[in-house]
Amino acid sequence: MRQNPSFAFTDTAELRRVIDANPWMTLVSSTDDGLVASHYAVLLDPDRDDLTVVGHVGRPDDMIHGLGTRELLLVVQGPHGYISPGWYGDVASVPTWNFVSIHLSGVPEILSPEENLVVLERLVDRFESGMPSPRGMWTAPNDPDFVRGLERGTIGFRLTPTRVVAKRKLSQNKSDEVVDTIIEQLESSRSPYADPRLPAEMRRAHDAMRAARAEQA
Repeated sequence: MRQNPSFAFTDTAELRRVIDANPWMTLVSSTDDGLVASHYAVLLDPDRDDLTVVGHVGRPDDMIHGLGTRELLLVVQGPHGYISPGWYGDVASVPTWNFVSIHLSGVPEILSPEENLVVLERLVDRFESGMPSPRGMWTAPNDPDFVRGLERGTIGFRLTPTRVVAKRKLSQNKSDEVVDTIIEQLESSRSPYADPRLPAEMRRAHDAMRAARAEQA
């Protein structure tokens, strides 16, 4: 992902927030047979305060990726959406796409079966927590033999990234008036190709920028 200083995204707390809010990730590896990609839910490691993440892949994806033996790229896709040039006013302009993305790279550590069980349980609990009647991984009719059989069909991993490339392209190169118009248009659902969370992400970023400018004034 090409970086631009205007859109650089480096604050660890904000990176963690975006990673936590967007757990469905793309895993990419470069193998002897070419590039391979898989898609899995990945969570921040709750025992760390950095950008370490934990997850799992189903067999045989571990072999396909060479998991634990070569660099793995995790692509975190945050809110994104199409921005119409008509929202800039009566000026020469072209459309663009606003987005937040984070790339985490490193060689993952393979987890033990017991560690993997913990990660699997946390994954289930994370997503079941929003359900009307949450059903945990160990909840009947699941029994220990069933759960451990599922675990044996997966490989857990922990990735502490050795390289992080993050980009938050949210119209930082536009005036406050134009930004406010874009947010208004997005909040009014006038872009059919926009994540509904995008205007809030833009507002968050620009409120912080405006507060920083006010402090410097």
